Amino acid sequence: MSATTEIVTTFLASEDGEVNPLLPHTSELIVGLVAFALLFWFLAKFVYPRFEATFTERSEAIEGGIKRAEEAQAEAKATLEQYRAQLADARAEAGRIREEARAEGARIVEEMRAEAQEQAARIVERGEEQLAAERQRLVTEIRADIGRIAVDLAGRIVGESLENEARQNGTVERFLNDLDSTTTSGGRS
Repeated sequence: MSATTEIVTTFLASEDGEVNPLLPHTSELIVGLVAFALLFWFLAKFVYPRFEATFTERSEAIEGGIKRAEEAQAEAKATLEQYRAQLADARAEAGRIREEARAEGARIVEEMRAEAQEQAARIVERGEEQLAAERQRLVTEIRADIGRIAVDLAGRIVGESLENEARQNGTVERFLNDLDSTTTSGGRS
């Protein structure tokens, strides 16, 4: 016998030929192996596939959820960027509109200023025309008054009546011309 068989025999049987109580009987060993094989087959055929299916389903659900979350996050980022771009465009548009409004306001103010200056110039021109007409009327009136007064005074000084209208007008014109020349030469000195 070989050394291995001797060890196994020694292990299985005690010195007096009795069976070791720690080792199962051969029939129990065969029944246990058949039961284990049946249990393994049942688990492999029915239980493990369900575990795998559930595991795969949950993995896909988790991965799908992660993927959906990533897609939602990417979509949210894209939407946020789009909103930011629209906001920037809106701000630029508002700035442009503000600038256009300022330019339009400045143009309107300039037009109003020009129109006001034109109206002021027309008013001043009309005032000057009225003033010149009033001055002319007053000069004519004053000349007539001065002429009448001068004729009365000259008539008193000369002692004769200067009632003749032609004479009177000639005298008045001479007097006023002398008065104008005196004023002109006096103003130049």
